[in-house]
Amino acid sequence: MLAKYPDLHPDFSATDDVRDLVSLLSSGGDARIDLDPETGLNRYMSAPYPRRALAFASSTANDLSADAFRHLLALRGAGTVAYREHLADLSRRIRSAYDLGEGCDVVFAPSGTDLEYVALAAVRGRQPNGIHNILLGADEVGRGCVHSAHGNYFAPETALGRDTEQGADVEGLENVSLADIPVRCMQGQARTSAEMAEAIRVELELARQMGRHALVHVVHGSKTGLILPELSEIDSLRSEFGDAFTLVVDACQARIMSDAVQAYLDRGAVVFLTGSKFMGGAPFSGFALVPDATVAQAAELPKGFRNIFRRAEWPDSWLGASDLEDSENPGLALRLEASVFELERFQQLSLDQIKRVIFAFQRALEAKLIQPFGFELVQPHSDNDGAEARGHPLEMLTLATLDVSSHPASEFFEGAEKLHRKLALSGLRLGQPVKSVRTEEGKWGGTLRVGLSMPQMVRLAALSDEALETALAEEIGQIGDALNAERTVS
Repeated sequence: MLAKYPDLHPDFSATDDVRDLVSLLSSGGDARIDLDPETGLNRYMSAPYPRRALAFASSTANDLSADAFRHLLALRGAGTVAYREHLADLSRRIRSAYDLGEGCDVVFAPSGTDLEYVALAAVRGRQPNGIHNILLGADEVGRGCVHSAHGNYFAPETALGRDTEQGADVEGLENVSLADIPVRCMQGQARTSAEMAEAIRVELELARQMGRHALVHVVHGSKTGLILPELSEIDSLRSEFGDAFTLVVDACQARIMSDAVQAYLDRGAVVFLTGSKFMGGAPFSGFALVPDATVAQAAELPKGFRNIFRRAEWPDSWLGASDLEDSENPGLALRLEASVFELERFQQLSLDQIKRVIFAFQRALEAKLIQPFGFELVQPHSDNDGAEARGHPLEMLTLATLDVSSHPASEFFEGAEKLHRKLALSGLRLGQPVKSVRTEEGKWGGTLRVGLSMPQMVRLAALSDEALETALAEEIGQIGDALNAERTVS
């Protein structure tokens, strides 16, 4: 347990209740969740408690909002709820928040990386020769997913505390081949939906030749806001290949509206979401929405899942769920609770309220960062004025990826990484750099990501027009001030 929290939000003090809650919120995951005893932060420079830090880091990981932290303290004070009951209630609330009815089940996981196992379990046994998993843009969804999507352990330990070997097969998922299709070309330009569909088509033909069932990933909100391929391309592939493949939608950023979630589920997709990015909950947590028909068709869970999951995290109707360890992970339940708390608040906003905040955010970015520094935006689509640009969802405008290679401290990607860490340690958290810009020398240039979260949206939506513009100008302006200071140092 930490002796102190260096930048705990001034509304709170390090009482026993606060310490106990922070300890729980940083438990029940793999090593990524551990807090450094000196900084009170995890390896993503975030924390499961409210901080003084100014954060626009929802594309990487959030600190917990003060409102969510108070909610969890009150929940703890009212008495502990059994893990199974708590997750069952969260499942109901998630379906209600997205207006999904009873047509899907929810599987819970300690991180977005673990969710890849859910998709593999959903199609295990469909074909005698195994699974061909078609991943899109591993660099834009998380490198750890390459291991889990391959049916391997991705870390030396699991959330159950079991020691494992990174890269070793999860028992029961040995016959998984993996293809990783880049979502950007070597120059950093986003590929078109048609290009992605054609690359997927090649892999589907390969899966057919190998006698394997294919999992086709759809990226709905990558680290830079890409959505690939589009529904029209997906439907074309479904018409051509039928039930030879199953869709997996990586919406782990959670920048997705209810109608889009339903559209994917209607196509039989397994949809991944995490609670620790746009949703605004504490890191780490995740859940998969799985159509009932997929659960009914699924084979028995792999034996290796006994090292990864607990019984209450899977629907009772899933074969093999009863063989999982019947223990509790109160830390995960509380992290999920905070995320669903934020989701429910955000879903109460009207479309007009959401637009109002997003457009004010975009104006502040232009006035405080883009114009003064001459930064360019890394586009989340293949063109600036074509159909993909016009059809890009509104919620993706809550995230901006800035090409900061013109800044002397972040000309190259490595410099941007150092700058990102330096800013974070000084109390200003932005999204981690992503390799999406090439310099004239052919090296990867520096980027930084500025993103809103659901709790920020809720807070800002309550302000008057004038107060909203002032708040965002001041907060985005602090990013500009910090970058100006670093320009002087460099």
